[in-house]
Amino acid sequence: MSDLILHEYESSPFSEKVRLVMGLKGLAYRSVEVPVMLPKPDVVALTGGYRRTPFLQVGADVYCDSALICRLLEQRAPQPSLYPHVLTDLQHIVSNWADSTLFWAAIPYALQAGGLAQRLADASPDFLKAFGADRAAMTVGRARPGPADTGVQLHTQLRWLESMLADGRPFLLGAVPSIADVSAAQSVWHLKRAPLLGELFTPYPKVSGWYRRVEAFGHGRPTRLSSGEALEVARASTTFAPVSVAPGLGFEAGAPVTVSATDYGTDLNEGALVGLTADEVVIERTDERAGRVHVHFPRLGYQVKAVKTPN
Repeated sequence: MSDLILHEYESSPFSEKVRLVMGLKGLAYRSVEVPVMLPKPDVVALTGGYRRTPFLQVGADVYCDSALICRLLEQRAPQPSLYPHVLTDLQHIVSNWADSTLFWAAIPYALQAGGLAQRLADASPDFLKAFGADRAAMTVGRARPGPADTGVQLHTQLRWLESMLADGRPFLLGAVPSIADVSAAQSVWHLKRAPLLGELFTPYPKVSGWYRRVEAFGHGRPTRLSSGEALEVARASTTFAPVSVAPGLGFEAGAPVTVSATDYGTDLNEGALVGLTADEVVIERTDERAGRVHVHFPRLGYQVKAVKTPN
């Protein structure tokens, strides 16, 4: 079985989400540190344009978006389950809320009033300026609430979490952890790392206790791998995960398509369609350094469009 290769960087909230899943499941994996902003030549050699972090590589299969990565890790290591049947679909609803609404309240709140400069204390002014421009380009078109608005929104959602935990349950939806816990924990992790926000969680003791339990999952068993070595792994691979294009979904196998996120980081990823279901889309592309790769995306939060070819 091919190694799991997680392409990440240390301060990425969604990388932290996946690291916690690795810890919950006790998984060994290779960790490739990627740049925090463009240019990312070794990243796009594998993904074809997808620039968000993290992504997971298994041989020449590349899995984008933490939601899809988590589903793959569940397949590789079903126990302990990230999706306990007893919790029904509520776990998916809470996870989706945490990955979107909670996340977009936590991120700007954590970076207010010089928060970025404190988080990256060793960074030069030029780097901070470039980082700000990079993130602005990723989120073009999104509304940018000010500190007062994000503060109200964040505290409202922290009160929801506190209320969910008020009956003494150890995890958000009951006695066992789920995808809901790791999805919400990434935003709490990001906020707790902001030096200016030390007292933010004082009114939320249940949230703090819950977070300590999730944090105790750890990060599994990572070992370092260079980005160049990861490219060689892809290039040397000769097999792919089995996929197919399901009928009735509006596309034919082999059709040229683009795939892009619908919320932020909406760069186009172009290739030949080799897999399509209600849950996943897979394109095949060839790169001179990575060779032939299959790039996987979830359907939720992404759009697939046919590439118009000249007559």
